[in-house]
Amino acid sequence: MKIYFCGSIRGGRDHAEIYLQLINHIQTFGQVLTEHVGCKELDTEGKVVTDTGLTDKFIHDRDLAWLKESDMVVAEVTMPSLGVGYELGQAIVMKKPVLCLFRDSAGKRLSAMIEGAKDGKLFQVEHYEQLDQAEQQISKFLQTSF
Repeated sequence: MKIYFCGSIRGGRDHAEIYLQLINHIQTFGQVLTEHVGCKELDTEGKVVTDTGLTDKFIHDRDLAWLKESDMVVAEVTMPSLGVGYELGQAIVMKKPVLCLFRDSAGKRLSAMIEGAKDGKLFQVEHYEQLDQAEQQISKFLQTSF
């Protein structure tokens, strides 16, 4: 199983540690194509260090190719991100099963465009407060969507 993980990079890295822990959990089920999202270090251009030297066009095309290759998408959407929103829109067009995770304890409200898109089937949105809750929701999603 190939999983595409989404999380904010240029929109803010406050949740990079959470991304890394979620990616580690997802890897027990299959290959995470975008494990670099869990990287904590950014270069001077705001790119994760593993993408240093790559053009924005290359990153865009590579990530879309990974999205097409993936079987499903897991997105941590607590930190607002234009890139994550774009990826989720593309995943919907590609009819990929999507799980969005939003951490209520972060003191933010989820975008209506994400919350309102949930259909309980292909596009699911789950709220969590503790990391173990998110991991349980991921496990359920990955076991029932593939």
